[in-house]
Amino acid sequence: MSKRIALFPGSFDPFTKGHEDIVLRGLQVFDEIIVAIGYNSAKSNRYFAIDMMIEKIQMAFQKYPNIKVLTYSELTAEFARKHGAQFLLRGLRNTTDFEYENSISQVNRKLYGDLESVFLITTPQLAWISSSIIREVHKYGGDVSQFLPYKL
Repeated sequence: MSKRIALFPGSFDPFTKGHEDIVLRGLQVFDEIIVAIGYNSAKSNRYFAIDMMIEKIQMAFQKYPNIKVLTYSELTAEFARKHGAQFLLRGLRNTTDFEYENSISQVNRKLYGDLESVFLITTPQLAWISSSIIREVHKYGGDVSQFLPYKL
């Protein structure tokens, strides 16, 4: 039986406790998870530097040798294929997330037929956390430490 490798793609600007929760819960299903930080063409300017985010995510998961952090700037389906990932791991906070993720899932399945999307419902107490809200709070000097699995 081959290793069950999941790709958890996103811009992760920043990586939140909600993201951490999905990855850790994903370990109950998958042997290895690749946190894949993508360069989203629609989000050309990052708020947090990608090198810093790689370091912070790696520190958050330092006790988990089966979690890798990589970056990519290509189609998610192609990146998954190159890394032997048969699954895309995604978190759903609400029905809006589902509508968006469902469309992406269909396209990825067309591009890479062996790629199955697996959705985990976000833990209720973390469901309201979003990277865009955290960026806004941080931009105006607010304390975001309670929303992140690492220190800024």
